[in-house]
Amino acid sequence: MKQTSMTIRQEVPADYRAVESLVRDAFWNVYRPGCMEHFVLHCLRQDPAFVPDLALVLEQGGQLIGQFAAVRADAALDDGSVLPVLNVGPLCIAPEMQRQGLGRLLLDTALQKAAERGFGAAVLEGDPAFYGPSGFVPGKTVGIRYADDPEADYFLVKELRPGFLQGKHGIYRDPAGYFVCLTRPQEFVDFEAQFPAK
Repeated sequence: MKQTSMTIRQEVPADYRAVESLVRDAFWNVYRPGCMEHFVLHCLRQDPAFVPDLALVLEQGGQLIGQFAAVRADAALDDGSVLPVLNVGPLCIAPEMQRQGLGRLLLDTALQKAAERGFGAAVLEGDPAFYGPSGFVPGKTVGIRYADDPEADYFLVKELRPGFLQGKHGIYRDPAGYFVCLTRPQEFVDFEAQFPAK
């Protein structure tokens, strides 16, 4: 069987709608009926916290099969200071290509780029079984707790710079950009209407 080459590159504007469709397909009915993540990504691209050079796509044989996005965020530390971190997501692989290690490949590549850019830690909400092999641990085990659920095992943190989290204790809240479906409901409805019905 012929192997088809894979490419990870930065997302460009010409990719936006295809990436949004991919995100919609990958997240459809996963966490809730339908999908919100494609609208979140659509709006995040205009958010000052968005990190464009970490907006990556994975292609195989010229076909878009994965995407990674992230924003700058902060954890509020107990001493009154703030700890800058990278909030990961959305991240997805096309449904028919999942469970082949491609999500981890894309994640690890993106986090390496984030480390090279100087980010000290990455955070996300996700399955420890999937993210653990990439070095993520529950935030509560390293002193950074999730504001909505302080004992959450699904709020995960990864040090990108050794020692970056040492001695740090605080609370993390999701950036406002992830709540656009709640704050801009009609825009969300109008945006979803642009896609084929499922």
